Amino acid sequence: MKELLFGTAGTPLSAKKRGSVEGIQRIRELGLGCMELEFVRGVRMKEGMAERVRATAEEEGVALSVHAPYYINLNSAEDEKIDASIERIYQSARIGALCGASSIVFHPAYYHKQDSEVVMERVNVLLGKLASRLEDEGIDAVLRPETTGKPTQFGSLEETLMMAEAIEGVMPCIDFSHLHARSSGEFNTLEEFRDVLGKVEEYLGKEGLEDMHCHVSGIEYGEKGEKNHLVLRESDYNYTDLMAAFREFGVKGLVICESPNLEEDALLLQDTFRNTDF
Repeated sequence: MKELLFGTAGTPLSAKKRGSVEGIQRIRELGLGCMELEFVRGVRMKEGMAERVRATAEEEGVALSVHAPYYINLNSAEDEKIDASIERIYQSARIGALCGASSIVFHPAYYHKQDSEVVMERVNVLLGKLASRLEDEGIDAVLRPETTGKPTQFGSLEETLMMAEAIEGVMPCIDFSHLHARSSGEFNTLEEFRDVLGKVEEYLGKEGLEDMHCHVSGIEYGEKGEKNHLVLRESDYNYTDLMAAFREFGVKGLVICESPNLEEDALLLQDTFRNTDF
């Protein structure tokens, strides 16, 4: 990735229609650079539509990623649920690659009262096999387990970076708002943002900083972590210092806004990153 692009989680609210093609066109009209295709309720897009989406994204110069379905748990006690989780990620990658999406984001697992090391070993084996399958089938997509917003969910910053370090074809999706919510208010100062980006470089080198996929929004949280997304200016999230840290570390890749007002906050983040004299 040559630069840091900003966009929305799904079709912008101001698009004339709710379709992905119209969403991509609206992203370009707004002056944004990327969009995440939301397969969160299931992978329902057909191959023909995926080809239309790819053609539109290439024509408009909009970078795409995919968020896989929410119903994924690679540490389930039930084998059929693990098989279904793998299939959902696989189908997200298959259709996403047809769309031209470079990254497949998903929430990896729950602890179910098990130690992190136990869950990590199990998840790594499954993701390693899936990444190899994608490569064997020529599906050009990077798997991106996401940092999660609740302490019961497997997906701390370190866990996510360790997965990416260990498995070829896996990179992190760092949801900075989830880090903030998961820790009940930490990860919200310039120094803490520097620490996060320093850890990315420590685990993954400069490539990790130059191929990032991030989620940012305002967020409401409590003792049990994430509650719901908020508009940035109606939250306590310190997005200005996050953008300053991105500039300082030369971060490149995609920043996907998940705020309720989608494109308004995506544009706010983009403007802050590009035009603020930090």
